[in-house]
Amino acid sequence: MTGEDRVRRLDPATVDRIAAGEVVTRPARVVGELIDNALDAGASRVEIAVESDGTDRVRVADDGRGMSREDARLAVDRHATSKLAPGGDPVGVGSLGFRGEALAAIAEAARLELVTSDGDAVGTRVVVDGTESDDGAADPTVADAGRARGTTVVVEDLFATRPARRESLAGPAAEFARVSSLVADYALANPTVAFTLDHGGSRTLSTPGSGITEALLGVYDRETASRSTEIAASVEDAAGGDESGSIEVGGALAYPSVTRSSRDHVRISVNGRPVRNDRLAAAVRAGYGRLIPDGREPVAAVDVSLSPARVDPNVHPAKREVGLRDADAVADAVKSVVADALTGADLRRKAEVDTGLDGALEPGGGDEGERPAAFADATPIGTFRDLYLLAEAGDELLVIDGHAAHERVNYERLARAFDGEAVPTAALDPAATVSLSADEAAAAEAHADALSALGFETEPFGGGTVRLRTVPAPFGRAADAAAFRDALATLSDGEPPRDARDALLADLACHPSLKRGEIGALDAGELRSLLDRLGECDRPYACPHGRPTVLSVTESTFAAGFGRDR
Repeated sequence: MTGEDRVRRLDPATVDRIAAGEVVTRPARVVGELIDNALDAGASRVEIAVESDGTDRVRVADDGRGMSREDARLAVDRHATSKLAPGGDPVGVGSLGFRGEALAAIAEAARLELVTSDGDAVGTRVVVDGTESDDGAADPTVADAGRARGTTVVVEDLFATRPARRESLAGPAAEFARVSSLVADYALANPTVAFTLDHGGSRTLSTPGSGITEALLGVYDRETASRSTEIAASVEDAAGGDESGSIEVGGALAYPSVTRSSRDHVRISVNGRPVRNDRLAAAVRAGYGRLIPDGREPVAAVDVSLSPARVDPNVHPAKREVGLRDADAVADAVKSVVADALTGADLRRKAEVDTGLDGALEPGGGDEGERPAAFADATPIGTFRDLYLLAEAGDELLVIDGHAAHERVNYERLARAFDGEAVPTAALDPAATVSLSADEAAAAEAHADALSALGFETEPFGGGTVRLRTVPAPFGRAADAAAFRDALATLSDGEPPRDARDALLADLACHPSLKRGEIGALDAGELRSLLDRLGECDRPYACPHGRPTVLSVTESTFAAGFGRDR
C-alpha cells in the first residue's frame, strides 16, 4: 500500500464537513457502504448474503486488495479513511466510499466482524460489538485469521440497541427488496465486476462480470438481455472549462418493445456509482422519444463517466444523489447518445416458436441491435383485413400495420420540414373557413411561421375567422381543417419547443395516413412504394406514438405448428 493509500485520521474541519454521512439508516445502506469499499479496493468479485431483512445478518466478501493489520485496526475508528488526502476536498474525490467512516458507523449499531488480508501469510480479524452497550461500539479485538487476499465483513444484530430504528423499518420483504434493487444497480453500473446476492441461502442474483449484456441477463432475464443494444460513446464538452473534458456514456438500452410500467428501471450511475438523478433519467427517456408507448417506461442502464472535479457527491447523506457541474451539457450528451443508439436499430417484433393457441407475437430484434438493409429483400404478397400489409422476406413473413407504417413515413417527412426541406402541401379549393376564439386567433398569429413551415397557409377573414388555403400533404395524402386546430393547440400549450414540435408532428402524421379499408385497395405498386418509404425512415419499426409497425414470424414457427420438420 502506497503512502497515499494509508489509513489516517481526518482533521477536525473535514470531519465537520462530512459528519452527516455517518448515520446508518437501514440494511440496504449497510450493503451499499460495504460494496463501495469493495469496489474502491479493486474487487473483481463481490458476494453479498442477507438473512431475513438484513438486520439479523449481512455478509459482504470481495477479492480486492485487502488491508494490513495496522490499517484494519484503524479502519473501524471514527473519521479514519484511506480515500481522502490530508486536507483534501470531498468534492472531486474519485472513490466511492469517500466518507471513510462506514465501518465505524456500522460498528456502533451492530456487531461487526472484519476479516482481511493484503496477501501476507497471516490475515487479520477485527471484531467490534456495538450491541454491548447503548453508548456505541466497544473497543475492537484483533486476532490472526486465515484468508486469501481480500476482505469479508459480517454485520449481525443491526440496531439491536436501537429499537426505534428497527421499528421504523418496513417489513422483511420490503427491506430485502431495497437491498436487491441496490445490488442490481451496482451490478449494472459495474458490469466488469461479478456480483452475487443470496437471501436466506437461495441465490437471487448473479452476474459474471463479463459485460453489460450478461449483467442485464443476471439482473433481468433472457428476453431483456437479447433485446437490447450496448452503448459506448464519448461526447466532447468544452462548456465546463479546462476541467470539463469529454463525457463518456456507456451501458445498455432495452429495445422499446421491452418496457415496464414503473420508472424504476431507468438506472443511472455516475463514475460507477448508482445515483438518482432526475435530469439524467429524463434525458434517457427523451432519447427514446416517441418510440415508447404512452404509459410505459424504458429499461436502461446508463453510466456517465466524468472528471471527478465535475461531480459533487456530498449533496446527499447517503450519497445516492450527486451534483454535476454543467448538468445541462451532461444531460444533452446522454440524450443524444441514447437517440443515436436507437436510430435504425432493428426493432421489428419477432415470434418465438410457439404452437399453443394462446401464443402471441412477442418483441424482438437483431441480436446486436443491427438494422437490415431496409426492406429491400421483402416482397409484398397481399393484405389482410384491409389494414395489414403481408410481405415475404427470406424465411420470415412480415406483417406491417399499414396505418402505423404510413404514420412513421409521414412523421419523418414532416420532421424534415424543420431541417430546411419543404413539406409537400395541397391547396384547399375552396378554402376552408375556420372560426377561432380570441386566444386561438392570437396563437395563430404568434405561431404563423411554425404553422407555415408545417404547410398551413392561412389569411385573416375577419372577426376571429381565418381562411385555410393549404394543408400538409405528405405522401400525397392531404390533412384537413381539424389538423390545423390540433397543430394550433399543440403549439399553444406551453410545452418546450422540441417536445411540442414532436407531439405536433405525430398528430399531424396521423391525419393523412392510410386508414383501415384504404390499405386493402392499394395495388401491388402502391404496396411496394409504402414498404420502400418505410425502409427509408430512420426509425421504421415504431410509429410516432410508440406502437410497433412490423411483426415477423419465421417459417420454423409455421413448420412447428403444422408438425413439419421444416
